[in-house]
Amino acid sequence: MSQLLSAFRLAALPPETHAFREEVKAFLRAHLEPAPADVRARSWMGFSAGFSKKLAARGWVGVTLPAQYGGASLDAFSRFVLVEELLAAGAPVSAHWIADRQSGPLILKFGTEAQRAFYLPKICAAEAFFCIGMSEPNSGSDLASVATRAVRCEGGWRLNGRKIWTTNAQHCHYMIALVRSSGESKDRQQGLSQFIVDLSLPGVSVRPIHDLAGDAHFSEVLFDDVLLADDALIGTEGSGWAQVNAELAFERSGPERIYSSIVLLEHWIACLRRTPGASAHAATIGRFAAHLATLRNMSIAVTTKLVNGESPVVEAALVKDIGTEFEQSIPAVIEAAIAMDPEGAVDPELYRAVAYVSQVAPTFSLRGGTREILRGMIARGLGLR
Repeated sequence: MSQLLSAFRLAALPPETHAFREEVKAFLRAHLEPAPADVRARSWMGFSAGFSKKLAARGWVGVTLPAQYGGASLDAFSRFVLVEELLAAGAPVSAHWIADRQSGPLILKFGTEAQRAFYLPKICAAEAFFCIGMSEPNSGSDLASVATRAVRCEGGWRLNGRKIWTTNAQHCHYMIALVRSSGESKDRQQGLSQFIVDLSLPGVSVRPIHDLAGDAHFSEVLFDDVLLADDALIGTEGSGWAQVNAELAFERSGPERIYSSIVLLEHWIACLRRTPGASAHAATIGRFAAHLATLRNMSIAVTTKLVNGESPVVEAALVKDIGTEFEQSIPAVIEAAIAMDPEGAVDPELYRAVAYVSQVAPTFSLRGGTREILRGMIARGLGLR
């Protein structure tokens, strides 16, 4: 336990990131179209290939990837600042989001040189969007029980199975899928591999899933005898479990795990500033500020580990679990605050924003690993199971 707690000592971003933050703010002022809070609150899930291409033209997609592949060769601290500012502004980031955050770094770390040379420049130019193929029907959050299978054949691999809750699959060019390449489901983590799947291949079907807010960010993806070339395999056959855990450390550790509701919170505070009697909510805002400051420090501490070349799987799981609770509490508290004054006028923009975030907030504790799975990982990391 002491080793885990020591990972979260007081942390701070390096001084050189301050100038970079001002660059990002200036870029957003110049290139981000004004939008109401309920639109900006979709930032995480807001899909705009055009905005992603503007960001790429500035060199800020694949920001941590090496310059030789089109990246900016910046460190994880710079990416932290970039993501923090994008989410705070409510920028639509989901087009390039997954490729920038995890698919690119995964290919860089485990891929062949041919894979790096082909995929990474496309990612950095916002010309290749990626989705993640992990969850499956009837598997819940038990990632090791995947049944989608790749079988060796003449010319490569034959892929059959299904993936579900795949974010933006209908808009993406590629999926990095965790599938079984040997053994049976009872073999659990053994025999799993990762493949890059071109979603335009024959036999791939994508079925969007509409959520409560009327959006279709998630999809079910079906593979019916899809032929993958030999070079679709990432890393070595059977190493998928170790690779996917390294990938999840990227997914769970950044500021995106604490800022999903930040546009809503900021707009509520702006509304309170022009509302008589708003001081009644000062203590609530103070608690939010204290929680956010603590979570931000924890996230920076995990980022420090990434910069040092470590793979902070357990620490990232802890940040994601606590951060999700914080994100989900914001719309619930704001709804309760509105209900305290049933006769009071509600800003229409605030009403739309809180309605949207309340509808999607349950997904916060699903994406990137459910609360129960994360707490099991944390318990193992603490030696409690």
